[in-house]
Amino acid sequence: MANYIQEIRALVGHKPIILNTAAGILVNERNQVLLNLRTDTHNWSLPGGYLEYGETYAEGCVREYKEDSGLDVKIIDRIDIFDRGEVHYPNGDVAQTISALYLVEAVGGATLDHATNETLGLDYFDFDNLPPLLNQQTADMLATAKTYLAHRA
Repeated sequence: MANYIQEIRALVGHKPIILNTAAGILVNERNQVLLNLRTDTHNWSLPGGYLEYGETYAEGCVREYKEDSGLDVKIIDRIDIFDRGEVHYPNGDVAQTISALYLVEAVGGATLDHATNETLGLDYFDFDNLPPLLNQQTADMLATAKTYLAHRA
């Protein structure tokens, strides 16, 4: 079902709703994480986004990662589920997000070199020197990923 969230929003307006999301952690050889600068809120988040009706978290992560970054990724591991997160969008929409976080590996594609309707830019950041983030859930996801990666090494 295409544009599932738009259809829901048409029915409920800006009323707070619960939505499922998936995001990926991709690190470079310097152990920096790839983040995207969002067009809607003008802050940084992990490539990822809302699931479409019928998608699994893993399928949504792969699809959204491609949309947000230009990269084709494969899932390496599920890191955790995050269910304490709220996003207030500039248009007035409010959503509690339940997010699955995955460790991903790039397997194709190319990092976007131009702005899209969702991404203004992409960059790698040190886990200890992050830019302004979308919300507390994004910060929690990055902190958990940092710990996860340290134990994985």
